[in-house]
Amino acid sequence: MLKGKHIILGITGGIAAYKSVSLLRLLVKAGAEVQVVITPAGKEFITPVTLSALSGKPVISEFFTANTGQWNSHVDIGLWADAMVIAPATASTIGKMANGVADNMLVTTYLSAKAPVFIAPAMDLDMMAHPSTTRNLATLRSWGNHIIEPATGELASHLMGRGRMEEPERIVEVLDRFFDTKDTLKGKKILITAGPTHEKIDPVRFIGNYSSGKMGYAIAEEAAARGAEVTLVSGPVEIAPRHESITLVKVESALEMLAACEEHFDSSDWAVMCAAVADYRPEHSASSKIKRGDKGDPMELRLVANPDIAATLGKRKRSGQLIAGFALETDNETDNAIGKLNRKNLDMIVLNSLRDKGAGFRTDTNKVSIITRGGERTDYPLKSKTEVASDILDTLLKL
Repeated sequence: MLKGKHIILGITGGIAAYKSVSLLRLLVKAGAEVQVVITPAGKEFITPVTLSALSGKPVISEFFTANTGQWNSHVDIGLWADAMVIAPATASTIGKMANGVADNMLVTTYLSAKAPVFIAPAMDLDMMAHPSTTRNLATLRSWGNHIIEPATGELASHLMGRGRMEEPERIVEVLDRFFDTKDTLKGKKILITAGPTHEKIDPVRFIGNYSSGKMGYAIAEEAAARGAEVTLVSGPVEIAPRHESITLVKVESALEMLAACEEHFDSSDWAVMCAAVADYRPEHSASSKIKRGDKGDPMELRLVANPDIAATLGKRKRSGQLIAGFALETDNETDNAIGKLNRKNLDMIVLNSLRDKGAGFRTDTNKVSIITRGGERTDYPLKSKTEVASDILDTLLKL
């Protein structure tokens, strides 16, 4: 799938740069046209002569070519590319990318790139685990960048831990899979819900939950990248969609989400119900702030059930439509998930448990099991939510 593709290979100043030579060779062997962009520090680890010989192109490192003064346009390179791969990506470069510090050709090219970006971190285990690196990678991931997670093993410091750049063969597999699935959903219209709902108590308080929307947004981005036309109905979250094929519909309450879903469901081929909808809402919402009172007496709040959005859509599902639901459970996980699958007339359900570390709300990873209406169950290991989104869409394609 890489034949004829235009790939920017970004190389930064880490010992893992030696692996970039093998990566470049594999990309060229697969038929890709590769333009290497290397940071000044990267040239301390691998020479441009070697990279140019393998790629068949001059290696770009500076804004100007020293002997001729030729301007290297980061805008033109960004528009030329079908994908950008930064391998290795050091903590320094990751920090610059996450904060827009455009002080070298590689970061400037990244900021100009229109194509998908794949980032393969490589650094010592303590740097990898540092809160700043964790935050910067989370930021880049939230913007739609693909993080190729580092492996665990012996590092340049001779310590054992997480921080080894993924092997070149695996990086090529990731790229190949991306282009292989790129247009598999072309012509599909997909309705996706994401995030929490906020059920207003008064103008300053609400009933809600801890959902960040990351899973639903990951599914929306992956579906759009595969060619689908996506309608994303989102509760209040702090992230935003990036892909131009995603139409965002912002809502606050469960009733607003239901109305938006009913408006768009009939014209959709698939619906993925990923939102964490509040089960209950206050029977009455106060128009002004409810005061605590001097005595601090208990406050009674009467709740009424919200409509079940997935079940509502399941009842009106027409032949040929598919609906996927989610079940976040803490007890009797499988039985509860299968019960929801059947009760709501879903075609598949994605089960995850709060007992699993790294799964559930406000994480960048998830560990799920997918159960189909036909009874087939597939258990997946802990993965990034981008990878989980791919598994969910692959299952829907099979159905």
